[in-house]
Amino acid sequence: MKSNFVFFADRPSCTYKKCDSTFVILTFLLWGLGIITLYFSSAGYGERAFNNSFHFVQRQLISSLIGFFGLLFFSWTSMNKVRKLLPFIVFGALILCLMTFLPVVGLERNGARRWIKLPYFSTFQPSEAAKFAIVLFLANLFDKNEELPKEERTVLPAFLGLMFFTIVIFAQQDFSTGLFVFIIGLILFFITGAKLSWFIPCAGLGLPSVALMILLKPYRVNRLIGFFAQDAYQQSLNYQLNNAKKAISAGGFWGQGIGSGLTKINNIPEIQSDYIFAGWTEAMGFMGVIIYLVLLGMFAYRALKISMSCGNRFAAIVSFGFASVITLQSLLNIGVVGGVLPSTGVPLPFFSSGGSSMIFTLSMCGFIINASRIEQIDDYEIVMENKIYE
Repeated sequence: MKSNFVFFADRPSCTYKKCDSTFVILTFLLWGLGIITLYFSSAGYGERAFNNSFHFVQRQLISSLIGFFGLLFFSWTSMNKVRKLLPFIVFGALILCLMTFLPVVGLERNGARRWIKLPYFSTFQPSEAAKFAIVLFLANLFDKNEELPKEERTVLPAFLGLMFFTIVIFAQQDFSTGLFVFIIGLILFFITGAKLSWFIPCAGLGLPSVALMILLKPYRVNRLIGFFAQDAYQQSLNYQLNNAKKAISAGGFWGQGIGSGLTKINNIPEIQSDYIFAGWTEAMGFMGVIIYLVLLGMFAYRALKISMSCGNRFAAIVSFGFASVITLQSLLNIGVVGGVLPSTGVPLPFFSSGGSSMIFTLSMCGFIINASRIEQIDDYEIVMENKIYE
């Protein structure tokens, strides 16, 4: 007997397709390679500092468990329910960002207040939640804006929301993440058809503001000096970068192998964080770099294809935004490790040690998986017109 069964109260289940299995496989593959890389890159430091070579891997696995709950939640929750949860997600991320300024809860390191203290000597970085929330926030406004008559459409609320999040992150002294969030926002403005006239004031006001913020902080100026004069400051400003380059060179074409004793990476401070790609390169060599870039390219291609073929405008915009966040952040991190971009402090998704990044990266992937199940709206209309039910 045929029935008009509705899955998650969104629309008839006959109008859904199976999720993109290739994207799912790529997500798990990148995560698995990240865990392996984190182990052989951080084992020496973990043994010296914590008397436990698995210290960072254990913490990453706990964060991954939470992240996989987020992946499952966002891969199975209907888009209508996600939009109903949107105020809680946005205001929750904003409150978490503001909590970093509280004297008891917030944690300050090197003059920056980017973290919240958690039990058992752990921390949480709210700016990762902000990346997640701002994409959902902008996509929701853009989708609603499209439903209005042309004369009533405006992107001002979206722009003000983006600026507010950016300023809050800047106030935490997290310049790189704030600028990254702003750029992601502008990308979403562009792909949703915002007039180019909006970008002219952004450039006119944004570029001098960025220059001023760099000049007001000596350590940011030193990063630029170190970037443009890398050979002159190998043992001072570029100590970490210089050792990362040595590890990359030691990898050669085929790499030193995971179990061969990677000596170069032991000289890189905090190798488990922003410079973990140097550990992957020393172990896997130039071929490892090619393999990673191919996997990242396939990941980006499948995610963008899902976005382009999704029949739900909100889900399509969010998928494009999340794909941009993960892909651009990965390329940015690789550029920093390779010395072709100034140091930013942006982690490598799936690889860098950091619970906040892992949780929201996997949650983003869950949303993209959900979007991959929504077919083109034309297919849905055809089904409804012919009254074909399962």
